[in-house]
Amino acid sequence: MKDYQKQRLVSFRDPDADPKGSGYHVAQSLIAVGSGGIFGSSSGSQTHLAFLPEPHTDFIFAAFSEEHGFVGALGVLLLYFIVLMRLTQNAQTAPDRAGTFLVMGVVAVLTFHILVNVGMVLGFMPVTGIPLPLMSYGGSSVLFMFLALGMVMNVRMRRFVN
Repeated sequence: MKDYQKQRLVSFRDPDADPKGSGYHVAQSLIAVGSGGIFGSSSGSQTHLAFLPEPHTDFIFAAFSEEHGFVGALGVLLLYFIVLMRLTQNAQTAPDRAGTFLVMGVVAVLTFHILVNVGMVLGFMPVTGIPLPLMSYGGSSVLFMFLALGMVMNVRMRRFVN
């Protein structure tokens, strides 16, 4: 392993060991999520004062949680759950196995991205460059997600075709 990879794992185990180096992202993310409280704070000190690194890309969930609180974060996770359940329902009504596999592949990718990003923000997983689908700023991720959801809609549209 390279040195930066080892440092990521060390900072994952103990982010407070190097709070101004490799553990900085996780520490600031946890502060941002915690300072949101139940209903959020409009001041958003971590986000607006630029303590939280990259609040519009990888750490969008931390910035959102700080500004909208626990209720807002739970609402976003509920919306993701509804989307995943709807996609699973689309897979069950697909006309053939290929459509089912395609839709379930999109469900798997979406679930993986959500779990890794939210786990990363909350300190349960090491910091990676995986964006939060449909929220994070980024060209290739948004393009992939829209193409994948477009293919799912095509499978759904053709569910009554013989």
